[in-house]
Amino acid sequence: MSKAEYNLQQRLEKVQSIIESNRFLNRERLGGELPFWIFDYPAELELEVRSYIEDLENRLKRKKMEFIHINLFHCLIEILESRNLLEKSYQLEKKKGAAGLKKALKAPLDQEKVADFISSKIQKQDRQFVLISGLGSAWPLLRGHSILNALHSRLGGLPMVLFYPGTYSGTELKTFGIIESSNYYRAFDLVPDEEKQV
Repeated sequence: MSKAEYNLQQRLEKVQSIIESNRFLNRERLGGELPFWIFDYPAELELEVRSYIEDLENRLKRKKMEFIHINLFHCLIEILESRNLLEKSYQLEKKKGAAGLKKALKAPLDQEKVADFISSKIQKQDRQFVLISGLGSAWPLLRGHSILNALHSRLGGLPMVLFYPGTYSGTELKTFGIIESSNYYRAFDLVPDEEKQV
């Protein structure tokens, strides 16, 4: 096991207890901020995080916790299927590449429309919190800061955790740990990474 894998494992072991805590569920000591949390991780360890989230979901369901896990990539597929654009998107990407696909899907996958779709799946009154993953697979069609900003008004006081493939400095998201973002975003670091160079 590499140092990065060991470090990630140590951090993942703390996630469930934090999610089950009163501070998280009751939105305590947030200083008026929205209860949005980010768990950042090295993008190359995506498969480990996916496996962990699957196990976490099963454990939380056994404890009868009311939550929903939203996979952003699956949401994009559902949206495109509902508009009969999925097969056309495959063909377009073959012809014009990822940049051409992104440009063509700008309107149907507008961040506000995607946020509306996510919100419709959540049914806030029945949920204690929301887990969000799949951003790495959905990028660059979805951007972390954009989708989080779009969800602000829709989730309100519902606690949300974004599993983010990259680094989060406390104010800036860096996708895959290498793509700089000039966009400021304020959320809470779910399990701070002591090894991270900010």
